[in-house]
Amino acid sequence: MKSETASSLKEKIKNECDKLGLPMVGFAPKERWEQPPNGLPQHFSCWIPREFWPQSIYPEVQTVIVIGLPVPLPIVETAPSIYYHELYQTVNNLLDEKAYEIANYLTRKGYPSIHLPRDGYGDIDVLIKRPLAFFSHKHAAFLAGLGSFGLNNVLLTPEFGPRVRFTSIFTTAKTKGDPIPGEDLCTRCLSCAVQCPVKAIESKYPPENSTPPPINKIKCAKRSKKLRKQYNSPCGICIKVCPVGKDREVFNRKDASIYTRKNGFEQYHDAWKHVQSYGSKK
Repeated sequence: MKSETASSLKEKIKNECDKLGLPMVGFAPKERWEQPPNGLPQHFSCWIPREFWPQSIYPEVQTVIVIGLPVPLPIVETAPSIYYHELYQTVNNLLDEKAYEIANYLTRKGYPSIHLPRDGYGDIDVLIKRPLAFFSHKHAAFLAGLGSFGLNNVLLTPEFGPRVRFTSIFTTAKTKGDPIPGEDLCTRCLSCAVQCPVKAIESKYPPENSTPPPINKIKCAKRSKKLRKQYNSPCGICIKVCPVGKDREVFNRKDASIYTRKNGFEQYHDAWKHVQSYGSKK
């Protein structure tokens, strides 16, 4: 029975997410895809064409619930490696399972809901020909107030920087959207661009309030294809070198020069080399 108010339902959903061990959850009404929220650049609506709106995919949707799971920094630091490869698969599977459970929970409560896959493409060759999925979880996470975009076109979060994976649930339940902070978390350090092995990221940051240039998704996808053949995909370099995120302090990694300077960090570089030497083709 639908007896609860929108606010009480939202609290119940958040409690359910907490039971599932989800550290990140955000809510975005479908209207945020139709009209950029106040304070956002008007060009934002052009980032998401109509066919990628949630209501174009599930017409009954009222709210998009976005959930996120972190990828621990010390494991990402070994990338590309079999270690990060296995972690990536684990987090993806967990996201699918938890999103499925949340959707079923809401449907049983009388609010028909569906979960979305965390990726939404069949093979890397598909992305090379057409580097798009049918729905963008990172844009949904932005509209749900979970972070801001970095130069590498990945969502940056205060808690984990770009080291978090997202997926979404479309629900017919109406809930109040979470506020969009509007804070730009990117430090303009350009580390992601400088360290990118295939130079897929523009190395000059655009003027303030302008749209960041898109990354070269084809270059990125082709590198992923190469790494998949070696069993050590995904690449992960642009997200491991990003200085944003409280997780850097948690794991004692506040000094991001650890990735470009071996002197003083020998034990870390030796550890990464060891992990990278096993379990995959080189």
